[in-house]
Amino acid sequence: MEEIKRLSRDLIAKGAIIDYYQDTMQIPNGNTAKWDLIDHKGAAAVVAVREDGKLLMVRQYRNALERETIEIPAGGLNSRQEPTKDAAIRELREETGYIAETAEFLTSIYTTVAFCNEKIDIYLAEGLKRHGDQDLDEDEYVNVEAYDLEDLIKMIYDAKIQDSKTVCGIMLYAYKKGLS
Repeated sequence: MEEIKRLSRDLIAKGAIIDYYQDTMQIPNGNTAKWDLIDHKGAAAVVAVREDGKLLMVRQYRNALERETIEIPAGGLNSRQEPTKDAAIRELREETGYIAETAEFLTSIYTTVAFCNEKIDIYLAEGLKRHGDQDLDEDEYVNVEAYDLEDLIKMIYDAKIQDSKTVCGIMLYAYKKGLS
């Protein structure tokens, strides 16, 4: 593959969660192109399994979709240097009120590789213990629900769960359990 070279990167907008850049790129045929880049500091997510085998999920309104979604607990890193395992455990506690005895790394995903560098590390949390109430950010409204794995898989196949980190996390857990 011939070399593609970035000629410039211009910050178009700085947001609370992401920054939007426009890159001017030299492509192999000699032309230049403008490519968008959404810069994200990263995130962590957790497949949280209770002792009874049910998975803790969060139901919340997502503005981009203009509807509620069912997702595994997740959230952005506080800084690019924050260990993702720490962030996953923090998000589990904040969003659900549970803590975990163990958190095992499952995988890393990039959510939208065409224009965004968001990377989410997904963990499996087991040995859950109720730690207290949710500790949500002031702009968060999250309901905690518990589901059987088989019901979540059906919801994925029925396109009722479409969030990429959630689909990936649940299907990896199902595979690990021999249910995929």
